[in-house]
Amino acid sequence: MNGVIALNKPAGLTSHDCVFKIRKILKTKKVGHTGTLDPEVTGVLPICVGEATKLIPYLTDDRKKYIGEITLGFSTTTEDAHGEIIDQKKVDRVITREEILNVLNQLTGDISQTPPMYSAVKVNGKKLYEYARAGIEVERPTRTVTIFEIILLDDREVFEGDTISFKFEVFCGKGTYIRTLAVQIGEILGFPAHMSYLTRTKAGAFTIDDCVTFAELEENANDFTLDRVMLSMEQALDEYPRLTVTTEEEVRVFNGGFFPNTMNCKEGEYIAVYNENNRIIAMYTPNPKNNNVIKPTRVFHNQ
Repeated sequence: MNGVIALNKPAGLTSHDCVFKIRKILKTKKVGHTGTLDPEVTGVLPICVGEATKLIPYLTDDRKKYIGEITLGFSTTTEDAHGEIIDQKKVDRVITREEILNVLNQLTGDISQTPPMYSAVKVNGKKLYEYARAGIEVERPTRTVTIFEIILLDDREVFEGDTISFKFEVFCGKGTYIRTLAVQIGEILGFPAHMSYLTRTKAGAFTIDDCVTFAELEENANDFTLDRVMLSMEQALDEYPRLTVTTEEEVRVFNGGFFPNTMNCKEGEYIAVYNENNRIIAMYTPNPKNNNVIKPTRVFHNQ
């Protein structure tokens, strides 16, 4: 039982709750998720099972796509619709489409973000939300994240009202907080804001169309039908550059052997290594001491 389940996470469950439920459904302990989704956020949550749990570091780093909604007019403690209101200001002017598009353009590329207090980011070994629940303020680390694209999903030319809401689609790199992005959009427009809705539509190679619900998983939980809902490790790594090795070279892989970096892979990037049977056998990355060669970071012996 090695593979990845693309779960359509329902609202109201933590990512850990989802792992716990899948362990019970599949009757196996070797299950892990590939990156936290907030309890009220829905959408794509890849769940790794068996040997595929070794893929978690590679799937967690993958690019992700979301559809969210921002509401201008008030901000909250959690930066989403479920926190207490901490700042409020009526939208006392008309906001134009062009103005919003300019703001989205400003926030495209590498940007700085300070994660919200109600988040799983760790400071001194403790998660920020644990400090927040205890009423303790701590200094939060500002970090650089990458926004590849933001698309306004609203046809209006002008936006007006005491509060204003509009939807957008964002394609981003790891570590991006869409809640914080909503707050940043509001700050540039001059109003307190929060994220009023969010769903994840893509995570790495997985889209919402690949996803199954808990009900569908329970219907297909036996060995004969599980392959209907479980994607292979190869499918999970489909977006990575691919290197196929011969039978002789496969032995070198399992012995930790190096190979020439013919793909000019850069530090921090990975190559998926396959055998002649098109099975994934390892993940390689450039050797930090010599970028002309690649070395294994993970070998999959059970494949």
